[in-house]
Amino acid sequence: MKKYGILIPALNPDQKLIKLVHELLNNVINFDALVLVDDGSAVTNQAVFKELEEIGDQRIHVLHHQHNEGKGAALKNGFRYIRNYFPGIEAIATMDSDGQHTVGALSSCMEKFEENRTDLIIGVRKFTNEIPARSQFGNVLTSNLVKLLTHQNISDTQTGLRIIPHQYVDQLIEFPGDRFEFEFDMLLQARKYDVKVIEQSMPVSLNLQGAELFLLLLILRFLKELSY
Repeated sequence: MKKYGILIPALNPDQKLIKLVHELLNNVINFDALVLVDDGSAVTNQAVFKELEEIGDQRIHVLHHQHNEGKGAALKNGFRYIRNYFPGIEAIATMDSDGQHTVGALSSCMEKFEENRTDLIIGVRKFTNEIPARSQFGNVLTSNLVKLLTHQNISDTQTGLRIIPHQYVDQLIEFPGDRFEFEFDMLLQARKYDVKVIEQSMPVSLNLQGAELFLLLLILRFLKELSY
């Protein structure tokens, strides 16, 4: 089994993050570092990070941004921290802080990574409740645009559950973009660095917040690529 680091960016988290961390500590044994990046959370949410720091597990590391820098910046700073202080880690798993990703889903992605050790594994959300027709159309359109841009079959570009090989992490640290576009660029540029994107299914409840905005950003990126 490979050595893993786990990275969770968080903005104004609640008790779901504390529950997730306890589940990770109790059930996932194959990781050396659990890095939580507070991306400028409000004062009222600092108690969550204080409680996590007081767990006392040496694998927990909490980083703080003085102000909100964006999810991309939080991920890149977390990557740098892990690569600097844990150079022996061979892959970094990223998760969201809202409890959408389960320990079981992470374990499935880790198992998939063991079979594809230089590939980027993404946890693809299979919604367990009915998706509105408008959202279904948006998902199909998004998938087709992504295929045109990346030349890979990627059905879920917004998932935050990913297992990233350390070779690609070293490249990602230098990527531009500090907000949500960073995660899409991670998929868009993978082929350039000979990284194949592999999907692993995971069931989740319907949560399409931000999906329409992402689709708009994706269309703009597609038009930009066409202009080159």
